[in-house]
Amino acid sequence: MTETPKTVVRRTPWPDSASRPVGTPIQPSVVYASDSPDALDAQYEGRSKGYTYAREGHPNADVLANKIDGLEGAEGGLILGSGMAAVTAVMIGGLKAGDHVLGGDQLYGRSLRMMAEELPRFGVQTSLADPTDVAAIEAALRPETRMILVEVVSNPTLRVADIEGIAALAAARGILLVVDNTFTTPRAFRPFEHGADVVIHSVTKLLAGHSDVTLGYVALKDAGLRKKIYDSAVTLGLTPSPFDCWLAERGLYSFELRYDRAEENATLLADALAQTPGVKRVLYPGRADHPDHNRAGELLGARSGNMLSFELEGGRAAANAFTRACPDIAFAPTLGDIGTTLSHPASSSHRALTPEGRAALGISEGFFRVSVGVEPAELLIGEMTAAAKQAAG
Repeated sequence: MTETPKTVVRRTPWPDSASRPVGTPIQPSVVYASDSPDALDAQYEGRSKGYTYAREGHPNADVLANKIDGLEGAEGGLILGSGMAAVTAVMIGGLKAGDHVLGGDQLYGRSLRMMAEELPRFGVQTSLADPTDVAAIEAALRPETRMILVEVVSNPTLRVADIEGIAALAAARGILLVVDNTFTTPRAFRPFEHGADVVIHSVTKLLAGHSDVTLGYVALKDAGLRKKIYDSAVTLGLTPSPFDCWLAERGLYSFELRYDRAEENATLLADALAQTPGVKRVLYPGRADHPDHNRAGELLGARSGNMLSFELEGGRAAANAFTRACPDIAFAPTLGDIGTTLSHPASSSHRALTPEGRAALGISEGFFRVSVGVEPAELLIGEMTAAAKQAAG
């Protein structure tokens, strides 16, 4: 019998090279070998740097985190398996039974569900208040409030939170301010510069930008809290895929170009839709008729983002007619893709709310959220205005 060559069953060392790869290598290894028990102790005790088990960290996650840290002006950011994994890690790692967390009343639908259904099962009290009104936020605080969670620009009605007022209130009360910066991105807004203690991203969206990864990001000012959240994430198995991290890193290289082009398109599309028969209203922070236009200018400067929402006259029937009339625009419950996507909150992200609950937020059956992409503006405007006219009958 021929003996199996040793190199087939033994791991082969990575080849030495006097040059280095330009593209980041993918490192899918689940485990990493150490020289000895003492060497492993040194890693776990922080006396040497290295990797042990991919659930505890891996090179592709660290490369990606470092790049997003640079965008956010942060250090030591964590990459997790999804945007909701990031929210979960912050909530589970930063709260305990008996604590109270106050959320903005227009959070992403699954964040709202976590507030309403999941956290109370673990003894964490929750409530919601209008983040555009600091007096409403203050009135909702309790002695046991430990955390406030808000989005800079809300999903899906694009209201702009009073971040400055909320940050001042949170600092005075010793409450953690957690800001979900997914919609705005650090291209438009850097929460740490405005008093945030924790910044969250769904990297899945604009940062990665191609609808082919699922990842989240968390950065924290306090190193002790970072350790708690990291430990919770490792224990819960909120591990990011090395391949997804590699794809997201690749997406980041074009992030600023994509963001700027999509923002230009969104500005043009918002103005065009506002003049289109059958469109009841358009919500875009860059427009003077947006209820928070002045605050958007103060917080975001000249940036208005790639997200807009609009409402059709005619309710669900008009909504169905509209999506069928523009088949080349993806009707999908996502945002941040390189191409434009169209979402209907009443049937997707906010379907768990009652009709009354959606109405209170201004979400009707004719309400759409648009994540504007980088395709030619004239093509996009032509398709969407024609579809709106057709839906109006």
